[in-house]
Amino acid sequence: MKTVRLIVWALVGVAAVVLAFLLLRPATDPSARVEPGLPGFTLGGPFTLTGADGKPFSSTQLAGKPYAMFFGFTNCPDVCPNTLARLAQLRQQLGKGNDSFRIVFVSVDPGRDTPEAVGAYTKLFDTPIIGLTGTPKQVAQVAKQHAIYHAKVPQPDQPDGYTVDHGAAVLLFDRNGKFTSTIAQEEQDAPVLDKLRRVTA
Repeated sequence: MKTVRLIVWALVGVAAVVLAFLLLRPATDPSARVEPGLPGFTLGGPFTLTGADGKPFSSTQLAGKPYAMFFGFTNCPDVCPNTLARLAQLRQQLGKGNDSFRIVFVSVDPGRDTPEAVGAYTKLFDTPIIGLTGTPKQVAQVAKQHAIYHAKVPQPDQPDGYTVDHGAAVLLFDRNGKFTSTIAQEEQDAPVLDKLRRVTA
C-alpha cells in the first residue's frame, strides 16, 4: 500500500511539472494563440506607438469602434500577409463596410519596419489598416501587454540575417477597448464571423 501511495504521489508531481512547463514556456510556434478562460483574464492597456504617418498614435484613438489587432512584420513570408488579407476578406463578408471594425497591425520588427515601411506594407491590402511601429522598448511593452511572444531568429537568407518568430493570434476588442476573444489561423470562417458579429453589434 505504501508503495502504491508513493507511485501515485510521484505521478502527481510529474503532472505538476509538465503543467507548469506548458503554462510558462514561450510560444515559439507562430500559430500559438492566447486563450481566455481564467477569471478576470484580460489583455491590452493604454499604449503609444508610431503611426505610418510618423506621428505618435495613442490607443485612445481606437476608442469607439471594435478592432482586430495583429502583431507581425513586413518581411513575414506568409503568416502575416495571409492573416491581414483574411481580415480584409472577413470584413467584406460581414457586410457592414470598412467601418464595422478596425484592423490594427503592430510590427514586432521595429529595427527594419519604419513608419514608411509599415505604411507601404498596409497599403498592399487595398483596405484600411492601421499600421503601427515604435522603438524596440515600446514594441516590447505593447507585445507584453497583449501576451504576444516575439523574438529574433538568425536566418542568413533573410534581410539583415534574421527573421522574427511571433505569436499569430488575432485579438478582438470591443468598442470600449475590452478584449473579447481571439481568431486562430485554423478557425473556419463561420465561427469567426459569429465572433465579429457579436463584437460589432
